[in-house]
Amino acid sequence: MPRFIFPLVLALIGLVLLGDGAYIHAKAWLAQVLLERAFDRSVATGEAVKPWSWADTWPVARIEVKRIGASAIVLEGTSGQALAFGPGHVHQTADAGERGIAVYAAHRDTHFRFLRNVAIGDVIDVTRRDGQHFRYRADASAVVRFDASGIEATTQGFELILATCWPFDAVTPGPERYILHATLIGADR
Repeated sequence: MPRFIFPLVLALIGLVLLGDGAYIHAKAWLAQVLLERAFDRSVATGEAVKPWSWADTWPVARIEVKRIGASAIVLEGTSGQALAFGPGHVHQTADAGERGIAVYAAHRDTHFRFLRNVAIGDVIDVTRRDGQHFRYRADASAVVRFDASGIEATTQGFELILATCWPFDAVTPGPERYILHATLIGADR
């Protein structure tokens, strides 16, 4: 009898782990569906629409790099909860399409994983929740310390920064950040 208990316990543990992994993936998939729906409703109404009733954030933009098939819904703020579901719009930075620098930050291993494939010269499309669409061209990138980004908040230009941790393939946190800079090249208002 004891000889059958050990395999049974291992099988039960395996089922629990499999179920937990499936739950996490299902939750992530559902969150993206709800974010897309909230963004589409925001564009239709011009109002901030939370993706679920208890959310502490809401979609403010969609960014796309069509050359590589990348797209992400940007959320307001960069709290840990917001960054778990998508890139965040850094507080006190401009909105996309406005004078100044709009800064979006996300995790390197999830929502900004695609940054490793963005090349200088690529077009980055940003659609705000009010339906306005802006096109930026990636024109520079840099690796900087988190406390020395070199981002000039008082710029008079129309700029976009996408920021994530560096290096892309690291498994532990580090002090370096990858900064992709882009300049506004067009708008559909």
